[in-house]
Amino acid sequence: MRALRNAARLMTIYGPDNPEFAGRLQEDADGLREVLVRAIADNHPAWPGEIAAERYGACKRVLAHFGNIYTLNYDLLLYWALMHDELEPHVPCDDGFRTPEEGEEEYVTWEPGRHAQNIHYLHGALHIFDAGTEVQKYTWTNTGVRLIDQIRAALTNGFYPIFVAEGESRQKFERIRHSDFLSKAYRSFQEIGNALFIYGHSMAPNDDHIIRLIGRGKLKQLFVGIYGDENSEGNRAIKRKVETLQGMRPRTRPLECAYFDAASARVWG
Repeated sequence: MRALRNAARLMTIYGPDNPEFAGRLQEDADGLREVLVRAIADNHPAWPGEIAAERYGACKRVLAHFGNIYTLNYDLLLYWALMHDELEPHVPCDDGFRTPEEGEEEYVTWEPGRHAQNIHYLHGALHIFDAGTEVQKYTWTNTGVRLIDQIRAALTNGFYPIFVAEGESRQKFERIRHSDFLSKAYRSFQEIGNALFIYGHSMAPNDDHIIRLIGRGKLKQLFVGIYGDENSEGNRAIKRKVETLQGMRPRTRPLECAYFDAASARVWG
């Protein structure tokens, strides 16, 4: 969308005699915006109340076991669960966003290095936008506006969600390196020193830029959730990947690994 809109602007300078082409570029950018919005709407709850409080409570009971939380998902489900302060247990959470210095706005801004951030969106998220000079997070509590409408308004204003949509690991890593927000999450993951639990991830090659940090890093224990038949092709691929990570370690710094039944975690009750 950004490329199409920039091209449309350039056409007014370099191709002023062909306004129809510039108009087509702009129309295609607008069409892509609507496709993105519809895709999000079709695959995501429109507002937090569509999920029962009991399910949020179950999610928080799992999250409460961990001091740092990393997600590769783009959706708002983690954010919504953490924002349910009225539900026990309490989960300490800090994603690095604060009220802007100018005062309360419809969004909060990311302030790196000034707090103990423990929630990290490794591939970005749909509610976190690149506003050029700052990273903004749109919040339900500040606006009362549903997800679909917030995203449509932001895209109309030329703001784009920070999320790594590239298909291959190398391309994803390049995207991360060009974003201070994503790079900070990447470095934090790299520094994990004790135990890591992986839930709901296939450890597929397109995320090798993240997975390889486990083999190269300081991690001592790795617990990997597997779903369904332990001997399915997907689960065998996960185990082969874990063995590869173990093989990256020197004998003086081994990586202990174990598996657990992902369904037994009952993350959503």
